[in-house]
Amino acid sequence: MNEIAVAELLPAGFDDRSRVWVYQSTRPFTDEQAREIDEQIHQFAEQWQVHGKPVKGWGKLLFNRFVVMMADETFEAISGCSTDSMVRVIKSIERQYDCNLFDRLSITFLVKDKAEVLPMGQVQYALDKGYINADTLLFNNLVATKKEMETQWLQPLSASWMAEKLNFNTTNTTS
Repeated sequence: MNEIAVAELLPAGFDDRSRVWVYQSTRPFTDEQAREIDEQIHQFAEQWQVHGKPVKGWGKLLFNRFVVMMADETFEAISGCSTDSMVRVIKSIERQYDCNLFDRLSITFLVKDKAEVLPMGQVQYALDKGYINADTLLFNNLVATKKEMETQWLQPLSASWMAEKLNFNTTNTTS
């Protein structure tokens, strides 16, 4: 998946500087759960407000694992209260579907077109064993804007923020 494909997943008509929040689930959701979550996120985005004014917001579940929320602040700037309301929805999804959407110690890779999660401590082992390699795409959930999501959400492991923590000179060259 490349930059163009990620851009196709995101809404048109939102400024490139629109703020983005990515919440990664510790487990994939079933297709039925994904439809339900998408509906909840859509309903929230439609009613999202900041100090009584509507937020130009958008939300979607991507790859049955990532809740992505976006707010175009060229219309209204997001405040603490509006962020808190979003977090309440995310926590509600966690309770409803028995998952963790705030686990920052798991890393997700695109392996054979599927989002596969590894605990951060096992990434080097997976690299050493050839489960992943320098070119395996990592989901960079640190993106903060729509433009960053389009260009940096999926990036080769060797070009990611994790690269400096890893040894790519392993003897196993299996992909």
